[in-house]
Amino acid sequence: MRQISKEGGEFSFTFMGYSETAGKSDGPISVERARLRSRPTHEQNSNTYVMEAYTNLLSGEARQFYQPLLMIFNGQKIDLE
Repeated sequence: MRQISKEGGEFSFTFMGYSETAGKSDGPISVERARLRSRPTHEQNSNTYVMEAYTNLLSGEARQFYQPLLMIFNGQKIDLE
């Protein structure tokens, strides 16, 4: 993801949405075209080591997700072993 973004490319992915403030999942979230942004600093977000900041290229929204909740990347299922 980082390398693709660094080279100006884009990718698709699906992750399990989760709201820490609400303490619940939003279910699977799919993003068709995205590019990673710089991670926030630890002062901005204490979970920065497990967060990925991205831009949804279709909506222009700046969003983030928990990296361990990544399920699919460019059509390939992610298996944690």
